[in-house]
Amino acid sequence: MSKYFSGRKAPAPRWHNWGRTVSCAPSRTELPSDALQISRIVTGAAESGATVKPVGAGHSFTSIAATDDIRLDLRNMRGLSGVDTTRKQVTLYAGTHLHEIPGLLVPHGLAMANLGDIDRQTISGAISTGTHGTGLGFGGIATQIVGAKLVTGTGEIRTVSAGDDDLRAVALGLGALGVLAEVTVQCVDAFCLRAEERPRTADEAFGTFLDEVAAQDHYEFYWFPHTSQTLTKTNTRLPAGTAPDGPGKVRRYVDDELLSNKMFRALCEVGVKAPRLVKPINQLTSRALSARTFTDVSTGVFTSSRNVRFGESEFAIPLEAVPEALRDLRNMIDRKGFRVSFPIEVRAAGADDLLLSTASGRDSGYIAVHRYHRDDPADSAAYFAGFEAIMVGYGGRPHWGKLHTRDASYFREAYPGFEEFLAVRDRYDPDRVFANPYLKKVLG
Repeated sequence: MSKYFSGRKAPAPRWHNWGRTVSCAPSRTELPSDALQISRIVTGAAESGATVKPVGAGHSFTSIAATDDIRLDLRNMRGLSGVDTTRKQVTLYAGTHLHEIPGLLVPHGLAMANLGDIDRQTISGAISTGTHGTGLGFGGIATQIVGAKLVTGTGEIRTVSAGDDDLRAVALGLGALGVLAEVTVQCVDAFCLRAEERPRTADEAFGTFLDEVAAQDHYEFYWFPHTSQTLTKTNTRLPAGTAPDGPGKVRRYVDDELLSNKMFRALCEVGVKAPRLVKPINQLTSRALSARTFTDVSTGVFTSSRNVRFGESEFAIPLEAVPEALRDLRNMIDRKGFRVSFPIEVRAAGADDLLLSTASGRDSGYIAVHRYHRDDPADSAAYFAGFEAIMVGYGGRPHWGKLHTRDASYFREAYPGFEEFLAVRDRYDPDRVFANPYLKKVLG
């Protein structure tokens, strides 16, 4: 056991992220239980010239969490650290998974204001990469952060609170500023959502997107490539205690698990073996889309089970550019002859003031493309490259945890607060204890 750590140490087998797009071989894995133990690890690493990287649930598709040096596993730092019911704020240990948070908040009558559709990530990983949901009146999850405790590159345990300018960097810090130990989340009163899902033609969904996101609490749609069909989803906020209705548990299990996961995985496997069948499969399944409406607690509507492995790229572009960008994407897919089994996801978020938020300073539309993890790698890479070229043409900002090839020279132009973030980084991690190849590429 090292002289600077008094916690548990685990063997360090080769690590893979969830999507199987990244792997690495850490020299060792440490399992701290509090900020003091993290500080000892970081201090020792700095003294020996090593680097440190915390890894959450591995749901980033980029190598943002990859390391061949010291890996931090925060599984022992989960749960509530504190609750302020008057301010509707909760402090969570950084290793807490999003799916664990609802159970922690229910006794206090609270909920997170907005979520994405996947809840396997840790809270620290989600905010550090810019995870978001949809809703023009809401920002990404990092905008809900009003305080944080982190260990800097010098081993200092620092607390950043609302009103501190550094919070604009720390709340979405890419893991470049320190190891988050605790984060304080601004919650809201618990609420329910009424979800309305219905098929629309692609032309209708593209053309009405700006009106829908302006009119609805939460709006998104999925377009099925090689078809003229989309599935739209509108979520309307309702008071807590609204009676649940709509399809029962069995029907929702059939829709969300059997059809959306097990059957979809089987169809993706068919597409791997016979790419020529992807188009007719998409056309067949899109014709089977049907409308449904249901009401549930917020987390029961926001999040869904996603068990089919994939790689993903997502860019944020100016909101008003979304319809034209989608038409460009459709033309590119047809022109280059790609066979894409996964639907394309389209969402929106309101402008915020976080330095490296993809919605920093502008209302943003998000377009996300996916490929099944067993699709031909060269074809998938070409698809992502074609998508990225279109998004860059609209001034796109890639999601920090999803596949892209942008570097620091691009981000310097894309983010007005980029240099300010680098200045914060120089203060928090002057010796680059938290650096890895990904951060060297995107931050310089």
